[in-house]
Amino acid sequence: MDEKRVAFITGGTTGIGREIAITLAKSGFNIAVNSIKAPDETDDLKSVIEKEGVKYYFTLGDVSNYEDSEKMVKEVIENFGRIDVLVNNAGITKDNLLMRMKKEDFDAVINVNLVGTFNVTKNVVPYMMKQRYGRIISMASVVGVAGNAGQANYAASKAGIIGFTKSLAKELASRNILANAIAPGYIQTAMTGALSDKVKEEIQKQIPLGRLGETKDVAKLVKFLASEDSSYITGQVIHVDGGMVI
Repeated sequence: MDEKRVAFITGGTTGIGREIAITLAKSGFNIAVNSIKAPDETDDLKSVIEKEGVKYYFTLGDVSNYEDSEKMVKEVIENFGRIDVLVNNAGITKDNLLMRMKKEDFDAVINVNLVGTFNVTKNVVPYMMKQRYGRIISMASVVGVAGNAGQANYAASKAGIIGFTKSLAKELASRNILANAIAPGYIQTAMTGALSDKVKEEIQKQIPLGRLGETKDVAKLVKFLASEDSSYITGQVIHVDGGMVI
């Protein structure tokens, strides 16, 4: 059995998740990723990961579905024999002002972002407890700390992840399992790429560093939290936002 550490990244085929997968591969982790969509012929993530001399595994499923989450974790364990680092990255947005927000849009965001984080973590933790080692890194958001008009569902889901992370940290510390959350601000992804230049300019005015973040800014922090350099850090929410929320 390969003794390399194994990282499982949900929503790991695009955007921030993809950057995390590549960054951890470069650090010597075997990589497993999940997506709700099967990769198409243009997806080169497997070859990019394997160029780093590590193994890659893709598992298809919906994190908001408990049975899917259980199946995906079992598949990763069957392929690699372990999961050392879990990155709860899968997430969606369905923005609208509360007065116009449909109940199904509120439920969908909570179910993917918060319930999905529970579903996958719940199934990974028993393996981490058995090996008495683990790193659980969950994507929160500055919106989960400060709120944002038009994102009550997203803010609630991300604030929930923060509370979930702090509770996990207290429950699991005795088994050498660390739990931390990352709160990105505005990061350049396909999601922010859809914003108009005017909106981006207004956003940048709110950021002391005067620019949007890059996916690598988040991935580098994941790399640190996944490493032994972070062995005395747990229960924290670390902002990667250029000083937007201080």
